Amino acid sequence: MPLSEQEQRLLDEMERNLYRNDADFVSTAGDQRGRPSYRSIAIGSVVGILGVGALVTGVVLQQPVVGIIGFVVMFAGVMIAITPRKHHGTLTAEDVLKEAQRPSASKKKAASGGTFMNRMNSRWDRRQDDRGE
Repeated sequence: MPLSEQEQRLLDEMERNLYRNDADFVSTAGDQRGRPSYRSIAIGSVVGILGVGALVTGVVLQQPVVGIIGFVVMFAGVMIAITPRKHHGTLTAEDVLKEAQRPSASKKKAASGGTFMNRMNSRWDRRQDDRGE
């Protein structure tokens, strides 16, 4: 069954709002992570291999403390290897949180109750009330 003209308009408007909101999110959050540098991958790999060696040594010597230290070193090596490098132009997590907390036009509309979704919900409620009577 095809959609009515009004339903098609509403669907198009919802789609436009979704794309706009996603574009806002992408531009706000964006690609904040840089790529890991080759240097950090190399250092992380060496540290990780040393951690694996310490872990195996702890198991062979039946020393749980050495094994636990080896695991922690291995984990630190992996974290060093996958941590992205810092860029001056890149947003930090604090910048994204500040941006999210700052009131914007869409948030002001949400506070006033005139958002698209509020209108759609009220229309849906009215339609359900009309069908129930």
